[in-house]
Amino acid sequence: MNPCMIRFGTPEDYDCAESLMKEVQKLHIDWRPDIYKPTDTVLSSSEFNQLIEDKKLLVAEVDHVVVGLLTFTRRHIQSDKQVTRDVMYISDLVVKESCRGQGIGSQLLQYMKDKAQKEHMDGLELQVNARNMQARKMYEKNGFTEKSINMELL
Repeated sequence: MNPCMIRFGTPEDYDCAESLMKEVQKLHIDWRPDIYKPTDTVLSSSEFNQLIEDKKLLVAEVDHVVVGLLTFTRRHIQSDKQVTRDVMYISDLVVKESCRGQGIGSQLLQYMKDKAQKEHMDGLELQVNARNMQARKMYEKNGFTEKSINMELL
């Protein structure tokens, strides 16, 4: 496992973050060109700055180079039909293509597991593209299990 430093993102990380998000967008386009399309900007500077301000963007650094990122939100779930829960939700988890398989994603997940536990959250959740087998295996290796399955009719 490649040792990396996990920290909250800073404004100086924008170019690296946008580059990583473009890698993910390309994968999504390859898998589902009927849904995703090329775009000049995947993560706008205003969205990025809001994530920074809200402290909801983490980066993974190896040798002072950003090689991964994770964005998250907190969700309060309450209804008369469900148990009230506070859940940490991972919106994006990206590791630079050349660095995948080195444990960086697992280190980002461990950071979030610890954070969710410290904040007394009831769960840690995410959504993964069904075709992203590499990510699915990594999530399962880190203890995630299927909660629901999205289906579609084309």
